[in-house]
Amino acid sequence: MSNGGPAGKSSTCQYSLKLALKILTLVAFHFVAGLGSGVLSAVLLQPADLLKTRLQQSGHGSLLASIREISKSSNSILSFWRGTLPSALRTGFGSAIYFTTLNALRQNVARSNLLRSLGATDKNGIPSHSSSLPKLSNLANLTTGAIARAGAGFILMPMTVIKVRYESNLYSYKSIVGAGRDIVRTEGLKGFFSGFGATAIRDAPYAGLYVLFYEQSKKRLSLLSHKVPTAGELAASMKGSTSASINFGSGILAAGLATAITNPFDAIKTRIQLQPKKYHNMLHAGKKIIHEDGFKALFDGLSLRMGRKAISSALAWTLYEELIRRAERAWVHTHGENAL
Repeated sequence: MSNGGPAGKSSTCQYSLKLALKILTLVAFHFVAGLGSGVLSAVLLQPADLLKTRLQQSGHGSLLASIREISKSSNSILSFWRGTLPSALRTGFGSAIYFTTLNALRQNVARSNLLRSLGATDKNGIPSHSSSLPKLSNLANLTTGAIARAGAGFILMPMTVIKVRYESNLYSYKSIVGAGRDIVRTEGLKGFFSGFGATAIRDAPYAGLYVLFYEQSKKRLSLLSHKVPTAGELAASMKGSTSASINFGSGILAAGLATAITNPFDAIKTRIQLQPKKYHNMLHAGKKIIHEDGFKALFDGLSLRMGRKAISSALAWTLYEELIRRAERAWVHTHGENAL
């Protein structure tokens, strides 16, 4: 009965405050980790994104011709980083929203008794030692990754459109604000969502497949890292360097496979965003591209996108997981082992 008195209410209030603090702190961990990893990968790999956009915008160019064209500009080296600011904003905040949403979805799935009974959580008792993230089934990894990416893509769609137009040679935007004004003046607010259908169909399956391939690859590479997989060895914590290597290698493999499968939607998305008056929607754009440039045009920029995605995704996910690992260790050290 004492729990109903002032002392009980005070204890309940303190618990609620601690729980709210923990939730906010965890959200901040994932948001900052996603933001940092996204910005870093965007800045480092912007030249590959720029060249990919140039290759996809017409279907008739070549990589060498695109490099020569960009090199002829006044600031030849810096020109390869054209569009870095919108790219960093889009990728940085997109990664922050994506990782935060993905973690929330995965945590909820992992804690759900109903979903556990349906096989959404990984029933394999062998842990994936390179990761501190929840262990889910293939279907749950595919679904949560797709939902999180589609949501983040919709929120950042205006910046995506500006980024793609910055990178092409069809527009001469001088600033993000100027680009935004031009889009509103010529196309209205709907211009900021040009190609969203193709983007969603590209990003959602890509992210879902990526998470699925990434988690499976980590699981297998983690097991291979143990030469003698005894019970005591499996329970041991994996070294940070080994963990990072496994995560990076898994990221490259996962991104390569997912990119190859979804590249046609990326090519369609780029055409719609650059020339919305010529390419009306995803179906119309797909038919027109195949009719005018051939089926191979749907795979323009594949090697560049595959290389960029492999490195950027591996870098982003490795950095993200290491930041989360370190943040959780710091939290446990400060608040105790049962804090997380």
